[in-house]
Amino acid sequence: MTDPDPLGGLLGRWRRLAESCVLLDGFHALKHAVRFGADVTAAVAVDRRAALALADELAPDVRGTLDALLTEVPEAAYASLVPRRHPTAVAALAVRPAREANLRALAREPRTAPVVVLDEPRNLGNAGAVIRLAAGFGATGVVTTGTLDPWHPTVVRGGAGLHFATAVERLSVEELPPGPVFALDPEGEDVRGVKLPDDAVLAFGSERSGLSGALRARADHLLALPMRPQVSSYNLATSVAMTLYHWSAGPHGAA
Repeated sequence: MTDPDPLGGLLGRWRRLAESCVLLDGFHALKHAVRFGADVTAAVAVDRRAALALADELAPDVRGTLDALLTEVPEAAYASLVPRRHPTAVAALAVRPAREANLRALAREPRTAPVVVLDEPRNLGNAGAVIRLAAGFGATGVVTTGTLDPWHPTVVRGGAGLHFATAVERLSVEELPPGPVFALDPEGEDVRGVKLPDDAVLAFGSERSGLSGALRARADHLLALPMRPQVSSYNLATSVAMTLYHWSAGPHGAA
């Protein structure tokens, strides 16, 4: 029997799933989530043809999957599903990876790439940018301590869906994965003189307060990034990028 109100059924199903699923806000978040194996439960676009044209241009490897997933909806219906409109007018829901699987990935030994730790971060957008960086460098995962939820929709938006390309979890300092902890601090040793091992845990303090006392006590090494005198600090994502690049350029870093 034909559904007399297919749009109403879709919107009702979306709202039921939204409580337990991850919002993928925009074409690029959906593209990356599909590319890295996310279980996408619903996907909508205001202009389905335009979204598939983007896939033809930017992601032909997942074009067929997106063709099967995307449902076209009116602008008003799309706007009711997202906190703010994305320029691509595409949105989707995906099942969050199991915490147990992420914890296994973070704890696995030997590791071939570092874990990035954001110690009590405050800025959702910065956290998303770091996850995007970590995925790009092939880091084992990103861990946050403190109250920020690394799976908050704003963080996922900033990460462009690349949460599905690396292990992302919130842990306490006591629960950090195994491996030597290298914490970034202005009083530390110049990072340029230090070889970062593949099993390193790279810890970065919050944008305003720096490292917490608990993380500082847990650190095995303090490292400093090169910085011109009288410059206060780097953006958090910039600090992570510089450190991961230094690791990757080493003899045992990622290709």
